[in-house]
Amino acid sequence: MNIHLNNADVVLIIAIALGTSLVLAFRLHTTSWRAVVIEAIAANAAAIAAVVALEMLLA
Repeated sequence: MNIHLNNADVVLIIAIALGTSLVLAFRLHTTSWRAVVIEAIAANAAAIAAVVALEMLLA
């Protein structure tokens, strides 16, 4: 199964990642930069997984 990500998919990944990281930052009240980095990585992974799952559903 080949997954092709277009420009719109990349924009969607960035939007989901930014939104998720903002929600996590406000909800968890992180104080250290390491926690912020871990939240950003988790948000990016979740955004990529969401877009790939959407692509698989629509394929």
